[in-house]
Amino acid sequence: MHCPTPHDLLIKPRQPEFALPSPWLRHWHGGDAFKSHFFDAMSLLFPDGERFFIDAVRAYRDQVTDPQQQAQIRGFIGQEAHHSREHQHYSEALRESGYDLDYLERRLKKRLAFVRKHLPPKVHLAATTAVEHLTAIMADAILQNPDWLAGADPTMARLWRWHALEESEHKAVAFDLYQQVCGKVWLRRRAMLQSTFFFTLDTIKGLVHMLRRDGLLWNWRIWRDGLGWLWGSRGILKPLVRAYFDFYRADFHPWQHDNLQVILERRREFDPLEVS
Repeated sequence: MHCPTPHDLLIKPRQPEFALPSPWLRHWHGGDAFKSHFFDAMSLLFPDGERFFIDAVRAYRDQVTDPQQQAQIRGFIGQEAHHSREHQHYSEALRESGYDLDYLERRLKKRLAFVRKHLPPKVHLAATTAVEHLTAIMADAILQNPDWLAGADPTMARLWRWHALEESEHKAVAFDLYQQVCGKVWLRRRAMLQSTFFFTLDTIKGLVHMLRRDGLLWNWRIWRDGLGWLWGSRGILKPLVRAYFDFYRADFHPWQHDNLQVILERRREFDPLEVS
């Protein structure tokens, strides 16, 4: 079952202003340490990760002749560059609050440097399609399920909604390019297995480090409530399992998960002049 990217899909980089809390709110997600640091830990991956994705796509953009696809690639690069910048500001706020970001980022930086040096560009692009799927299914959930950000600091919630909107808009750009220049199913499946492992490992590592710095690592109630929020009867991650495994199908395409109407509705927050 194939479902191509909407040909007229507009992927527009936005540059909203985010006045992050100052002084920093360690538990900005409704006073909940687990929820706050779950998002914080993911955010730490984005500055370096987004730059890697941009380079992976740029390596093949000269093979694209379709003007609309070229426009979508430009939009992807612009959006990811802004994400990297804003999450770098986010990281600086965390660093100033006493978290050891050098320790947390070191392994990711070494891993990406190894991939850049020793693995071919098609592997970079396959990894990009995999992580873009992970972020896309979470982004769609953020846009549709209020439990993800209920009670969060308004500025932080807005930052994550902006990121989620743009991840949803460009969710197929790297995938479409990969299909055009390589398309090997086994390679993207392998990339997803590896990306899932490292994304999960790095997120847990960041979460554990920040809870330890807060003196809350061994608070069993925090873990009970946090894991229930993720995987309980109404857990935010449970509905994503089927969408995650769809990626392994040979005929998969990101727009088989059609959330265009959600995107159009959510654009009202960030593109008010265009929808008024």
